[in-house]
Amino acid sequence: MKIKRALFVPGKSAFFFDDQKAIKKGAKADGFVYQGQPITSGFERIRMAGESISVILELDDGQLAVGDCAAVQYSGVGGRDPLFLAANYLPFMRKHLQPLLEGLEIGTFRQMVESFEDLSFEGKRLHTAIRYGLSQALLEARAKAEKKLKCEVICEEYSLPVIPSKVKIFGQTGDDRYTNADKMILKEVEVLPHALINNIEDKLGRNGEKLKDYIRWLVNRIISLRLNNNYHPDIHIDVYGTLGLIFDSDLDKVADYLASLEKETAGFNLYIEGPVDLEEKSRQLEGLARITRKLEAMGSKVKIVADEHCNTFSDIKEFGDARACHMIQIKTPDLGGIQNVIESNLYCKSKGIEAYQGGTCNETDISARSCVHVAMATRPERMLAKPGMGFDEGFMIVNNEMERIIQILKIKYRES
Repeated sequence: MKIKRALFVPGKSAFFFDDQKAIKKGAKADGFVYQGQPITSGFERIRMAGESISVILELDDGQLAVGDCAAVQYSGVGGRDPLFLAANYLPFMRKHLQPLLEGLEIGTFRQMVESFEDLSFEGKRLHTAIRYGLSQALLEARAKAEKKLKCEVICEEYSLPVIPSKVKIFGQTGDDRYTNADKMILKEVEVLPHALINNIEDKLGRNGEKLKDYIRWLVNRIISLRLNNNYHPDIHIDVYGTLGLIFDSDLDKVADYLASLEKETAGFNLYIEGPVDLEEKSRQLEGLARITRKLEAMGSKVKIVADEHCNTFSDIKEFGDARACHMIQIKTPDLGGIQNVIESNLYCKSKGIEAYQGGTCNETDISARSCVHVAMATRPERMLAKPGMGFDEGFMIVNNEMERIIQILKIKYRES
């Protein structure tokens, strides 16, 4: 079977692109936008509408395979590719990719994506967003040709067992960390709430007191609202490096503070993502490793999650080899092709590091559903409910796709 036609369709993502440099330099919020001039190249304003491009592959039997190109909210910084605006990339994709795709024989997923992963034009690789969307479409093309689910194709090509059971879903509240936490508890989300602790004065507190208060509130809220005493979610909070700021990058003080949070959790597992941001990968790796080792030496059960400066498969291998943390966020659009997400999940597990298959609020329903198939095949410890910042919609998309996959697999493998 071959690809008969390739189409590239501009669309909107579920959130926005934000100029992180301008925000960190003090850009003031004005309603939903920010005042001031952008700093990062490509931004016309500090907050811009998120965009995507759908890759639609028509197979020669009339079936359609789709993937969505999308990039993270904070694009263009931290070693990431430039801002992904459809108008800037559509002409390129139509000129250079369409001829390569049309007439392509549908081989294995791994063979097809390999030929595009290192493809370059004028010395530049394809934008990570393009590789991300293209790999989704090629995976679906292979699945359609084989009349299998996408997760089955992954299991087959990577010699993985087919397991028809849930992967934990991680809900993110955005700034509405109280109301959305209530929603998560009512829907019995397995991991919550993210909480977006990216501000010292309003969210963390100069001595970390506001975060302690929030954890205490959250634990009490879980206990008071749950109808089933067996509902025991993991608590996972992203602090965006702010602990390093209030403790002047004193890693021992950061570790001591993190250990003190455990007594507020009433036995719930606590994960803290990005306790410090030391601005360079080598310093970040060493800093997180030091915090992790001290927590373990203290007998603390608080777990550290790596995010910043751990963007590529190569980065993930470095952090994993160094055992610099307890868990790594695999931020799916930053890795380019989803085969790198697959490899990252499997590598983390091989090293005894927990894998958090994350992503961004700035994705689409198509990319989110593709990621569910990756998670169902590779079994990370959790995956993000995405896209969007409203919780309900992203959770519905990910949860329902997962439930559909489980029931289909149970029927197929029971019958076989």
